[in-house]
Amino acid sequence: MAPILFFSYSHVDEALRNQLEVHLFALKRQGLIATWHDRRITAGTPVGDAIDANLNASQVILLLVSSDFIASDYCYEREMARAMERHYHGARVIPVILRPCDWHDLPFGKLLAAPRDGKPITTWPNIDEAFLDVERAIKAAVKELGEKHELVPDKPVSALSRSAAPPKPAWAEGVSETLGGPRSSNLRVKKEFTDLDRDRFRHEGFEFIARFFENSMQELVKRNPGLDQRFQRVDATHFTASLYQHGQKVCKGAASIAGGNFGSDSIEYVMDDNPRHGGMNEAVSVKSDDQTLYFQALGMQSYGRREKEKLSPQGAAEIFWDLFIQPLQ
Repeated sequence: MAPILFFSYSHVDEALRNQLEVHLFALKRQGLIATWHDRRITAGTPVGDAIDANLNASQVILLLVSSDFIASDYCYEREMARAMERHYHGARVIPVILRPCDWHDLPFGKLLAAPRDGKPITTWPNIDEAFLDVERAIKAAVKELGEKHELVPDKPVSALSRSAAPPKPAWAEGVSETLGGPRSSNLRVKKEFTDLDRDRFRHEGFEFIARFFENSMQELVKRNPGLDQRFQRVDATHFTASLYQHGQKVCKGAASIAGGNFGSDSIEYVMDDNPRHGGMNEAVSVKSDDQTLYFQALGMQSYGRREKEKLSPQGAAEIFWDLFIQPLQ
């Protein structure tokens, strides 16, 4: 039987997990792996039992790392903790860094992460190349496990459970435990965000959008003969972008955090590359819930379809990029 590959992830990152699983189909068709994640659980099945059983039976465990993964009590304290236990008993644990976050000093930080150099997938100019790099790392790990005969043998799940721990009494089912004894799993505390937090998030988001545009334009020109580009940082809070096809300008845009048309928390985008243009075609503003900061689009160009979404800097960059590249598509 092919070794089981288990996805440990936050549901916030489900779309990225889906993309990664598509890239792993080459390994599945070669019979090198079989994949499992919690969306495979059927109706009426105890969720925690199914997750624990498949985690205990898996020979390769992917930790899909993001700030939401780290913030999740279930992902971090239950799945990640058990994965690290299994790592020391022959399973292979691979951290896959989805989005930028502070992970190096966490228990899995000493493990070699994918993609290469632990560069987050969402920061690659070409996300397919990032997923391909992860797929190759997993393929190499699976083959190495097989060559060293370290694959956990196919045994009943009960034989792979924690070292001969006595069964829980009926009343204890669903009770979270640590080494110190039982405790609640509801430990979520409302976070408060200062003006400094919001300003940092906006400026860091703008820097991400600027790098996203610059890298995407360079990749686009590399792949398409006849295209040329000009990316210009006007200052720390403003950039312009232009694409040329056979010398004729076909795409133009600019983003700024210095405007103020949509409020002091906004990043604004205009479909023009004149740095003195005072208009605006779309904007994202900094919002927060009880746990995180995020961007929210005004929705001027999406006609109300995306103004309710909680956007990462990647999501905000994609909205502006879609407007920019539209004339070429």
